[in-house]
Amino acid sequence: MGIGIPREIKADENRVALLPVGAETLVRASHQVLVETQACSPSGSTDEDYPTAGAQIVSCPEKVYGDTDMLVKVKKLLDPEYDLLRPGQILFCYFHLATSR
Repeated sequence: MGIGIPREIKADENRVALLPVGAETLVRASHQVLVETQACSPSGSTDEDYPTAGAQIVSCPEKVYGDTDMLVKVKKLLDPEYDLLRPGQILFCYFHLATSR
């Protein structure tokens, strides 16, 4: 399965949905992991940490969304991301329902 980690675009969101150690675990289980460049910068990891773990760094969100079966995000989708989703694609993200009626 192709698993994509896009860069979070929500203002002041400094987390990444998957650290390099998680990418390594998924790659060892025969999954392909694509990580958008700079997705991890605010979290303390670097783009160079992911290829070492077996993941591939890609330069744009269109590649992450377009070439994967499942997306893993910290935050919900924002308006610019909706059109990047494909039918049948799995979205794994955290909904913060306590902050909404």
